[in-house]
Amino acid sequence: MSDQDNEPRKAPEPSGVDLARQALAAAREQARARGNAAAGRKRQQHPGLRSGARADGRDPMPLMAALDRLRTERGWEMPMAVAGVMERWPEIVGPEIAAHCEPERYEDRELVVRCDSSAWAAQLKLLAPQLVARLNADLGQGTVRMIKVQGPGGRPKRYGAWRAPGSTGPGDTYG
Repeated sequence: MSDQDNEPRKAPEPSGVDLARQALAAAREQARARGNAAAGRKRQQHPGLRSGARADGRDPMPLMAALDRLRTERGWEMPMAVAGVMERWPEIVGPEIAAHCEPERYEDRELVVRCDSSAWAAQLKLLAPQLVARLNADLGQGTVRMIKVQGPGGRPKRYGAWRAPGSTGPGDTYG
């Protein structure tokens, strides 16, 4: 036996094609590892959202259902209800009062109503508790806390050297 027979055989060093195969296998393994990590991050960012047969928030829906959902999510129920009241003002208060008094704005659960004369403003002040009860029955309890009644609006007061003092109001006695 020769000395060469006793020596363990060395594996032949990879040639160009074998090196390319090894590099491709390593690149594929790295891509799989990156893909699994990215998929894990996506699941963590959006828990519960996935495609499939079950309905979720991303599915198409009818327009009215989408608008109702948006109104609920944004907390627009009360302002939209009050806007509806302002449109239906003649139905709520009656045509006679609506002809002389109209709602201007709604802020902090207070409805501001402007009347075209001081007589109608005084009348509406007397009817205010009944109107608050009627509005709360329509909109939900506590929606309108009070009605602020304002008299007729005049021209803005102007001050200056060329203005005559005392000529500021609309001629009505409300105020």
